[in-house]
Amino acid sequence: MMKKNYTNEWIRALLAIFFIFGIGATFYIFSKELKDEADKAEASNKKVKLVNNNKESIAQKSILDSLNVLKLEYDVAILEKTALSEQLAFEKKNVENLMEIIKASKNPSDTQIQIYRKQLSDMQTALASKVVEIKNLKSQNKSLLTEIETQNVVMYKQKAENDTLILKQKKLESTIKDASKLVLNNFKVIALREKKSGKEQETDRAKSTNKLKISFSVNGNTVAKTGKKVFYIQVLDQKNTVLGENKLIEFGSDKALVYSFIVAADFQGKALNVYGILNSDENQFKKGTYFVNFFDKQEIMGSTSITLE
Repeated sequence: MMKKNYTNEWIRALLAIFFIFGIGATFYIFSKELKDEADKAEASNKKVKLVNNNKESIAQKSILDSLNVLKLEYDVAILEKTALSEQLAFEKKNVENLMEIIKASKNPSDTQIQIYRKQLSDMQTALASKVVEIKNLKSQNKSLLTEIETQNVVMYKQKAENDTLILKQKKLESTIKDASKLVLNNFKVIALREKKSGKEQETDRAKSTNKLKISFSVNGNTVAKTGKKVFYIQVLDQKNTVLGENKLIEFGSDKALVYSFIVAADFQGKALNVYGILNSDENQFKKGTYFVNFFDKQEIMGSTSITLE
């Protein structure tokens, strides 16, 4: 009986050991499975996080590449040198600033990436709008240049016509002026001796000469202005001294003349003969040659001379 009880106790003890061992093994196995599951979950989370980071890095690089292309497009638009160049330069600076912000952003969130994309899209839209404006401005400028060139051609032709008319007018005025000039000829000078009876006698002796009679002819001219005409006579002696009144008259433009006397005539378009007298007065004529010049204002019309013995 005692042996049987001892055996039963041993069996119960052995069963208890197996039971405890079984529980431990079960707990170990269950714990290991839990640990494996946790490791798998952590690895999966790391993988997902790495994938997300890679996606964000790729998106970040893509946005930067697009911004860099946009920056180059702004450079091209600025080179057009239109009225929008200053505004384009300002917007290009905004692109550069956004690029610096994105470069400085490490592991940007999905929300930040969306914000960057929205800013990129707005900048691309703004540039597209400016490009349309630039094309319109260039088209307007081209039309304006074409219009200006057309006007310049018209103005050039008009100027050429005006220049031609002015040239013709000047030639006509010059022709009329030349045609209206009086022509003097038949220049003569003779020495006269006046007798007590008042009768005049031509002489060539200086001591017998009381006066010099100076004459010339004016050709007829129907184009010349009619009316009183004044001619200036200049008589020079052997010492080149102006005899007679010896007066100075100025005609403007730094032109002047010292004359001996004036001869006036009423010109009516027909030829006429004119003469004037230079008296010896108190100064007796001396031997030698006397030179006589005939002037219509400051223009010399002819000359002659006489020699007294």
